[in-house]
Amino acid sequence: MNLRDLRYLVALAEHRHFGRAATASFVSQPTLSTQIKKLEEELGVALVERTPRKVLLTEVGREIALRAREVLGEIEQIRAAAQRTRDPESGTVRLGIFPTLGPYLLPHVVPAIRARFPRLELLLTEEKTEVIQRQLREGRLDAGILALPIHDDQLHQEFLFEEDFVLAVPEGHALASLPALKLGDLADQNLLLLEDGHCLRDQALEVCQLAGAVERSGFRATSLETLRQMVAAGVGITLLPSLSVKPPVATSNDIHLVPFRGDPPSRRIAMVWRKSSAIVAFLKTLAGVVRSVPSELLDARAAGPAARTQRRAGGRASSRSR
Repeated sequence: MNLRDLRYLVALAEHRHFGRAATASFVSQPTLSTQIKKLEEELGVALVERTPRKVLLTEVGREIALRAREVLGEIEQIRAAAQRTRDPESGTVRLGIFPTLGPYLLPHVVPAIRARFPRLELLLTEEKTEVIQRQLREGRLDAGILALPIHDDQLHQEFLFEEDFVLAVPEGHALASLPALKLGDLADQNLLLLEDGHCLRDQALEVCQLAGAVERSGFRATSLETLRQMVAAGVGITLLPSLSVKPPVATSNDIHLVPFRGDPPSRRIAMVWRKSSAIVAFLKTLAGVVRSVPSELLDARAAGPAARTQRRAGGRASSRSR
């Protein structure tokens, strides 16, 4: 048994197709098929059910593929540790981030990361929270930037910052005339929300529950940009994270943004990684760079220095989304 054959098995488990697995592994299909067959002979068990249209792994095949993925992840950690020893700020880091944060945070932090770590290769993956957590556990990602809370004992959570929500309404909407909102102003309002699987949906639903608002029936968006366009078209109102309405994001003349007064709803963002990671010290340094995002981008009201300092420390409670 060798690592190459384990990689072939993992690729087959992911793609469920010999041709696609071979392409992903940069070998010919006959080569991959032959090596999988040799692995089956060596182990004395059938790993794969071969059908004309697709490939199914047997129960033991799925278990071995899962263990193989863990082994390969550990091998990558060993290589990363050796690389860090030679040059702590070089090598490759695989970072996951969820879709309602990535496009708005990364333009502010990637230049700072590149300036701080010029020899670092940063590989970014944009996926929903549950996918990032799974890939972290499997060793396919080194770290993730996620919204709290995260319920996973295998993952260390390094708090980064807290980000306000702002209400986006069409021009002419009754709430557009208010300089600022209190949560009670949302009572009986219908909000446009994202589809299931987005953490922003769960956060918005929590705000709705606190405020007495409800989800608009018959519509669920697949992205934050779809929500934005629906508001601009006058379809309804929604909650948007502060970063998504700050430069370099373009403004829209058809959308009015109303901040919340007092203690506004918000989301808390953290960088997470496996507690067993071989590059914990480096990831803590990387988290420090991400944490340096300007405070005024996180505050829908562009609060003063005292308020920004408190939010950096995670000092607010009550209506924020957890």
